[in-house]
Amino acid sequence: MAVSRLNVSLFEHRALFDIASYARRGPGRRDHLSPEEIAQIGRTVRRAPEVMVKVLPRGSSETAAVRKHLDYISRDGALELETDEGETVSRQAGQRVIDDWDLALDEERGGLQLSADSQRKTPRLVHKLILSMPAGTPPEKLLRAARGFLREEFALKHRYAFVLHTDEPHPHVHAVIKAVSDQGERLYVKKATLRHWRSEFARHLRAQGVEANATERAVRGQIKSPKIDGIYRAERRGDSKYTQARVQAVGAELRQGCLSPDLGKATLVRTRRQVEEGWAAVNELLLQRGQIELAAHARQFVSRMPSPRTDREQIGMELVARLSKRQMLDQQPTR
Repeated sequence: MAVSRLNVSLFEHRALFDIASYARRGPGRRDHLSPEEIAQIGRTVRRAPEVMVKVLPRGSSETAAVRKHLDYISRDGALELETDEGETVSRQAGQRVIDDWDLALDEERGGLQLSADSQRKTPRLVHKLILSMPAGTPPEKLLRAARGFLREEFALKHRYAFVLHTDEPHPHVHAVIKAVSDQGERLYVKKATLRHWRSEFARHLRAQGVEANATERAVRGQIKSPKIDGIYRAERRGDSKYTQARVQAVGAELRQGCLSPDLGKATLVRTRRQVEEGWAAVNELLLQRGQIELAAHARQFVSRMPSPRTDREQIGMELVARLSKRQMLDQQPTR
């Protein structure tokens, strides 16, 4: 059976809570708020916990790697994998899933395609997801939400298996989804796909009574930056050499007196301006709807956003903070 290249993840709608659209002029301007949008604004300004849906990038194109991952998430049989057919698998979970899903056949087909077209990348056999929430989320409710999310998104389309992990403070579900459906349609994961998945997973969590939100970082005034402690731990593991080199470069510049200009700064400032303009327009719409208290919370929310900083600026601030803390400790009198 030939594999169709139809993209079955056509979630090309606007970004979650597209704040910039409210400040647009002309035909594209948003001039009303739906009840669902008002509810999401409320969750956002209350800083409701944000869901995480992460796609692991490696080990998805060979049966040996997929089997290893399935055995790992089942803790070599200590945990039971639940499948899309409602069955549970524990012993030799990796091999049993590979056999049930005919992944070896998919791997062989992918190899034949590569031999015919050397420019193509090795096709994925599966997509590996992590569905997570912050510490304190009831694990059993997260599991039920994940089960409902996976069923609605993939049942009768793509085979999948999943398992709950509670060995870390934040409960999370590992899910493995077959990349090619029984109808030969391949699942492609784009940014819009991840937005959709986050939104739907949050909806399923709320149905379980768990407050959960799904918005873009920029809307919340947050910027993803590397953390120094994490970088050092990665270095000990032999990972993140590129990021470690950036830390060393920033440290060298600070020793010389200041950081050189960062080309990404202008983009961050422009994005923040668009976000603030969007929030201002949202505030006007809230006032028009009589949402006086929510409008006040929204203004306060925007006023407390941290200044936009590039990764290099964030690294520099953390290095300076570490140095200051060390100097304070050195100056303390010894007993």
